[in-house]
Amino acid sequence: MAGRASWKGYLKLSLVACPVKLYPATSATAGKISFNLLHKDTLNRVQQKYHDPERGEVDRADLVKGYQFEKDRYVVVTAEELDEIEIESSKTIDIDGFCDASAIDPIYQDSTYYLAPDGPIAEETFSVILEAMRKAGKVAIARVVLSGRERLVAISPITDGFRLVTLRSAKEVREPSSALEKLNAKFSDDMLAMATQIISQKAAAFAPEAFEDRYEEALLALVKSKITGGQPVITKAPERGNVVNLMDALRRSIEAERRPPAPSIGKAAAAKPAKPEKTASSAKAPGKAEAQPAAAKRKKAGAA
Repeated sequence: MAGRASWKGYLKLSLVACPVKLYPATSATAGKISFNLLHKDTLNRVQQKYHDPERGEVDRADLVKGYQFEKDRYVVVTAEELDEIEIESSKTIDIDGFCDASAIDPIYQDSTYYLAPDGPIAEETFSVILEAMRKAGKVAIARVVLSGRERLVAISPITDGFRLVTLRSAKEVREPSSALEKLNAKFSDDMLAMATQIISQKAAAFAPEAFEDRYEEALLALVKSKITGGQPVITKAPERGNVVNLMDALRRSIEAERRPPAPSIGKAAAAKPAKPEKTASSAKAPGKAEAQPAAAKRKKAGAA
């Protein structure tokens, strides 16, 4: 497996323990454009400095961690003291129980990892736990210490390993009522039927590989144009007209979804060649059906 494990320890199921490694499953910075802060006049990259009200600028080596228990009063906690704090989940993913995947609301899901056996000797135990969970069709709920805090995690079997998802605590999740208010709007059955029809017409498979960050592409075009010294390329979204009538908007949406997508210019020209225009001479030229009666008349006249 490519990359370096972010955590090593044991996956524990009752009295069975298996050495495992944890790998991040996602990357927040892959392929993303990032900016540095420069001084507007010198264009030098600025540096972040730490400042003490009494001593002025201080070195990072002189900094310690402190917890504020009263205003302007702190208790200092050293790095050695933090390293000495160790609970069972610091080195062990201890499975507390199992549940259905549908029982976990997606709002609680946070970061995703892959869980793999740590070495060939661990593969047998790892495979037994993996197959047992796959047959049970359940998700394991466990705890593990990551980034200095104990996290609740959900572990589900996938091909050749597990997917581990850290879960937010109940204190981190806000209730819908904190942002949403009771809806009192009324609508007709026709509106609902048309909206349902639009949803049906727009049915599509989930294909994340087809997604492209259009903002990132526009940003890259701007950066490239400035590197070459050309005119900055600024992308503007097309202006949208204001549609006031909801029923009219629904009808327009249904008609728009019924129309097939327009082919590209090249494909359109190849698929449907232009018809030749009729000229005055071609319009007057008799067809085969007209030519035969004319020939018959000349033959009859000659015979006479």
